[in-house]
Amino acid sequence: MATSLAEIRAKLQAQESRGQGGQSQGDNAIYAHWNIPEGSSAKIRFIPDANTQNSFFWVERLMIRLPFAGIKGQADSKPVVVQVPCVEMYGDACPILAEVRTWFKDPGLEEMGRKYWKKKSYLFQGFVRENPLADDKTPENPIRRFIISPQIFNLIKAALMDPELESMPTDYTAGLDFTVTKTSKGGYADYSTSKWSRKETALTAQEQSAIDIFGLYNLSDFLPKRPGEVELRVLKEMFEASVDGQAYDPDRWSQYYKPSGFQGKSGDDTDALVPAAKSASVPVQSSAPFDTEEADDAPVAAAPVQASVAKPSSQRAEDILAMIRNRSK
Repeated sequence: MATSLAEIRAKLQAQESRGQGGQSQGDNAIYAHWNIPEGSSAKIRFIPDANTQNSFFWVERLMIRLPFAGIKGQADSKPVVVQVPCVEMYGDACPILAEVRTWFKDPGLEEMGRKYWKKKSYLFQGFVRENPLADDKTPENPIRRFIISPQIFNLIKAALMDPELESMPTDYTAGLDFTVTKTSKGGYADYSTSKWSRKETALTAQEQSAIDIFGLYNLSDFLPKRPGEVELRVLKEMFEASVDGQAYDPDRWSQYYKPSGFQGKSGDDTDALVPAAKSASVPVQSSAPFDTEEADDAPVAAAPVQASVAKPSSQRAEDILAMIRNRSK
């Protein structure tokens, strides 16, 4: 764990130079800041990761959204989306992105490429000090987890790189609050006015007591399980089925990955952010509505050599599937 702003700044700068762009569901540990009313603010106090090997007080999540036409076997099923882990999150080669990267060589496939490109979010922990959510109840353990979008994260990061910031924002006695403010822009939620407080404050006696009693979370425990050989085959199969416009097949995939809120045959519905140590095959689900987030490190499509008539999406999908299957032979 980094013990100074200098260490954090050095690591953030190094990332930029390289171009690197247990609790169960219902415990209310994840604070849904995206549900706060428009025009309101939530004041958060971030605290460190329990993992002393983590230089930052957050961990990065990389997820891929796989849309399906519905759920197989369910009448009048609506389209669903399954979020699956991008294995680049663990330093492995991602079989989905390996395929999708090639699509950006064709400007006509750029839209499809962005649809299946990895989406970033960041997992933090801390206390909610001012809460505009009337129906949100503080759990017994008041240390909450926060799934932070890239838009908010960039504001957090920019302040950390500010040389005028003298103390670690997570310091127990001289830390800073972060205010998440929700507005709208172009019909979408906008958090660009969120900011750090200028005034240092200490943790309250109640907050310090919560850390002493419950301890800090090891944030990496709440990342999706690292896919093994079987899961990688399932991911590839689901990806091809999604591109082909098929329905989600619970009999084939629900023990591995499933849509948010999906009730399996046993009626189970598991949180995507439960500690990985709890189960070797925790199904991954959607946890936050970051549908409008841009894939900020997606490749840029090649410039078109000549004008061409755009193909319908169904034909593009067939072309893409043909490419995938040809490479698999």
